[in-house]
Amino acid sequence: MKKCLILLFFITTSLGFAQKKYDPPYMSSKFEQLGEDLPTPNNYRTASGAPGHEYWQQKADYKIKASLNDETQVISGSETITYYNYSPDELKYLWLQLDQNLYDKDSDTPKTGDLKLNENSSFEIINYVRSINSDGGYKISNVKDKNGNLLKYTIVKTMMRIELPQAMKPKTGVFTFSLDWSFKVMRAGRSGCEYFPQDGNFIYEIAQWFPRMAVYYDAAGWQHKQFLGAGEFTLTFGDYEVDLTVPADHIVGATGELQNSKEVLTAEQIKRLEQAKNAKDPVLIVSQAESEQAIKSKSKNTKTWKYKAQNVRDFAWASSRRFIWDAMGVDVNGKKVMAMSLYPKEANPLWGHYSTRTIGLTLQVYSRYTFDYPYPVAYSVNGVVRGGMEYPMISFNGGRPNADGTIPDGVRNFVVLVIIHEVGHNFFPMIVNSDERQWTWMDEGLNTFMQYLTECEVPKQEWAKKDYPTAFPSSQGPAAKIVSYMRSDPNTLVPIMTNSEQILQFGNNAYGKPATALNILRETVMGRELFDYAFKEYARRWAFKHPTPADFFRTMEDASGVDLDWFWRGWFFTTEPCDISIEDVQLFKIPIDEKTPIVASTDTLIKTKALNKKAIDESIKRAANFGMDLSEIDKAMLTDKQYFYGVQFKNLGGLLMPLIVQMKFKDGTSETVRIPAEVWRKNPHTIHRAFITNKEVAQFVLDPELETADIDTENNTFPRKATASKFQEMKEKNTGGK
Repeated sequence: MKKCLILLFFITTSLGFAQKKYDPPYMSSKFEQLGEDLPTPNNYRTASGAPGHEYWQQKADYKIKASLNDETQVISGSETITYYNYSPDELKYLWLQLDQNLYDKDSDTPKTGDLKLNENSSFEIINYVRSINSDGGYKISNVKDKNGNLLKYTIVKTMMRIELPQAMKPKTGVFTFSLDWSFKVMRAGRSGCEYFPQDGNFIYEIAQWFPRMAVYYDAAGWQHKQFLGAGEFTLTFGDYEVDLTVPADHIVGATGELQNSKEVLTAEQIKRLEQAKNAKDPVLIVSQAESEQAIKSKSKNTKTWKYKAQNVRDFAWASSRRFIWDAMGVDVNGKKVMAMSLYPKEANPLWGHYSTRTIGLTLQVYSRYTFDYPYPVAYSVNGVVRGGMEYPMISFNGGRPNADGTIPDGVRNFVVLVIIHEVGHNFFPMIVNSDERQWTWMDEGLNTFMQYLTECEVPKQEWAKKDYPTAFPSSQGPAAKIVSYMRSDPNTLVPIMTNSEQILQFGNNAYGKPATALNILRETVMGRELFDYAFKEYARRWAFKHPTPADFFRTMEDASGVDLDWFWRGWFFTTEPCDISIEDVQLFKIPIDEKTPIVASTDTLIKTKALNKKAIDESIKRAANFGMDLSEIDKAMLTDKQYFYGVQFKNLGGLLMPLIVQMKFKDGTSETVRIPAEVWRKNPHTIHRAFITNKEVAQFVLDPELETADIDTENNTFPRKATASKFQEMKEKNTGGK
């Protein structure tokens, strides 16, 4: 084998292309290690991407009592926070997030946003403009320590600094304080209330509703960047005890487990919940008929729903007398999780069939690729949020059928994908707790990738086979779906590694491009086995911790043994597209002797040339100097039955990608060769490859299955495919191709 390889080297170097001088620069920075572009490893975060032996993070426990006024849509509450300083640093003050101040009349969001109204502006945009110019925001009072002493505090727009009477000690400091607050529930944004004029009732989806501790961590100190609307949240894990007082005829769903079901549910509802635990299909806890009966009157009394949640980073809830409620136990590797949905009659029959079943599929698929879902429940709620929004154990999702109950395909598809996406956020970032305020892609991009893997499973489900007989119509994930974005005007593009508030083309940049990059990494660069192992290792390492981009990049390499710095650099740190062209192909034949003519093919545009007989003979002599005589295999290679192709590739777009080369032979068969991206390591602009075949090639095709997001496929073939003229296109359109 070694002898054949050396001889092959001597012969193929005579193809001419391999001896060309490379285009400058000779060395490519595209394959340099990220090195200084990533934070220096330390005792908290290792070079392998794992938490270090001195890794630490803070904790914040909450006890909250809140009441909902259904007449004024005002929520009033009081909370006690116990904050634990496990850091090696002394803390003289604490920072809290005041998300509701986004709606304060002095909010920076409307002042700094580019909000253009025109005749086509949506209701959501108009309602958003109205809400952020209203008198919203928190009314805060009674900020005290555990002994009742008033604390000095300063509100800085959507953040609040509390000055401590004594600095918190490193590693062991504990501080308990309390505060009272209230705010008007808005009808817009990531949570709020929806009004139904036909019966005068509301659906409340309540989130970002209480002052919450900002994160203090090793990579950024206090993360107190202002909340402007796009960059979401960075939050501290803790335990919650929450009492929610609402009208007595409301149904409530929330983060955590209900502690007093006998006080707030009927005996029949409790019985149905027990039945749902082992049911194969969703069980109605509150039917549509019961919901319709409930909205005929409004109770003047109240009930308090008590919840506990452990090791969560946030708490959200929903409340309404209009809710239909269904539930089903889902098996997650032997553990029973309650998947539950809350929705009004306007969402039926769509939600009754799809919502809870989709929750169950999502939990199972995500658990397969990451870690077992650790929480006891997962809700999907339909209400004021028209898109989707996620919180621990509960998500708010849009999508309803037409008023007559008919379900457009697009609406059905949207409901399934948005529920997968928002329930999937329980894993990223509710558990793998990345910094959303800084890096949107770390939760949205990774979650969109996982969403795509889950969508691939939808047609296999009995409840979905009728509507999805072959595949779910995914809009993000496959490489071809991101091509139009990669073709965009460079002035409208920013790298994935851009702060959340500065992202252009938000959906494509933060969701689509990173999801596509991961799909390409899995399918084309690494292979599923290596990728899945490394991705699961990242999720396992950083579950219930605070990862950074460097931790993800390093873990994927560390667990797979694959150098991916070139990939991260190209896909995440630049805006370069993939555009690789087959520039030239030449067929070389080996003459048996000087008198033997080389016969060129008459039905291909690939030029045929004779290899220099003298150069061949000299290469054979050099091989002999290595003590290698020609074997029968070697001699067979030097006959006119072998085809030697020299192929020139040019990287026109800049983004490095593997070469996937299909050779279509004249006899109708084909062969595909995969060449790693490292082929570009010495010259990122132009490379040459030799292909030796036993059959004559009619056409070379680059990336035949559209795996690399190449933005120009017209230069992916040689000879080029003939492009129809405008006249021919018009003729075919008018005549049906006849």
